[in-house]
Amino acid sequence: APETLALRAAAAAAIVEIDQRLTAWAALGSVLQGLSLGSVLLLAAIGLAITFGVMGVINLAHGEMVMLGAYATFMVQELFRTFAPGWFDWSVLVAIPAAFLLAGAVGVAIERGIIRFLYGRPLETLLATWGISLVLRQAVRTIFGPTNREVGNPSWMSGAMDIGGDVVLTYNRIWIIVFALMVFALLIFIQRRTRFGLQMRAVTQNSAMARSMGIRSARVDALTFGPGSGIAGMAGVALSQIDNVSPNLGQGYIVDSFMVVVFGGVGNLWGTLVGGFTLGILNKFLEPYAGAVLGKIFVLIGIILFIQWRPRGLFALRGRAAES
Repeated sequence: APETLALRAAAAAAIVEIDQRLTAWAALGSVLQGLSLGSVLLLAAIGLAITFGVMGVINLAHGEMVMLGAYATFMVQELFRTFAPGWFDWSVLVAIPAAFLLAGAVGVAIERGIIRFLYGRPLETLLATWGISLVLRQAVRTIFGPTNREVGNPSWMSGAMDIGGDVVLTYNRIWIIVFALMVFALLIFIQRRTRFGLQMRAVTQNSAMARSMGIRSARVDALTFGPGSGIAGMAGVALSQIDNVSPNLGQGYIVDSFMVVVFGGVGNLWGTLVGGFTLGILNKFLEPYAGAVLGKIFVLIGIILFIQWRPRGLFALRGRAAES
C-alpha cells in the first residue's frame, strides 16, 4: 500500500539521519580525545623541540625527564597526605614547579657533566643519553620500586563533562589541554619578547655567527637544556593524572615526541603545536578501525612518507643553519 511504502521511506530516512548524527558525534569525540592526546604529546615534545633545535642533540633520556616529573608529583602528594591532607587539592599546583626544578636540575647536570663534551658527535651523544636513561630508570626502581605508584586527582580535576551523543570528556584531560596551551603561550612569549629568547633563536639559526656577535652559546645551551628538561618534567605532572606512574612511563612517549618534532619541524614551536595535535587526532581516528598499535604504525609510515616529501617538516627553520 502507498501508506506502507511512505512509512518505510520515512523510517529509512530517519535511520540514515540517526546514523549521520551518530557518526558526527563519534567524529567530535575522536577530535576531542585527539586534542587531549595531542596536548600530552605537545608537553612531552616541546622541551625536546627546544633542545634539539638549539643544540642539535638527540636526547634519548628525555622520556626519563617526563618520568621524574611524574615521581615528583607522587612525592609532593605524599607530603600533602602526611602533613596537610586538607590542602590536597593544591598538591598538583605545587607539583608543577617542583617537577620543573627537579627535571631541570637533572637536565643541567647532564648537559654540564656529559653532553657538552660530545657536541658534534651525534653517535656518542645517542649512546650517552641512552645510557643515562637506563641509569635514571634503575635509580627510580631502586628508590621507589618497580610497581606503579598511586597519584590522586584533586577534586577540581575529578569528574567528566557529558557533551552529548555519548561523548564524555573528563575534567583532568580538559585541564591538561588548558595547561599545555598555557605553557606553549609562555614559551612563545619568552622566545619572541625576551633577550634570552632572542639569543636562543640566534644560536638555533647560526651558532658560529651568534658567538661572533658576543653571545655565549655554551651558556645558552645549558640554559636551554635545563628548561627543556623542566618542561618535560611538567609533562610528567600532567601524565601522572591520566597514566600509571612507573619507571617506564617516559618510554611510552619518547618515540611519539620525536615524531612530533620531526613532523612539525625541528626547533619550531608552532610546528610542535600543530604536529602534536595533528598526530593526536590522527591516532584517535585510526584506533577504532586499526587498533592502538596498528594505528601508531600507520601514523609512523605516514610520517616517513611525509618526510620524504618535506625533509625539514611542516615549518622549516629559516637561516644559514637551516639551509646548510
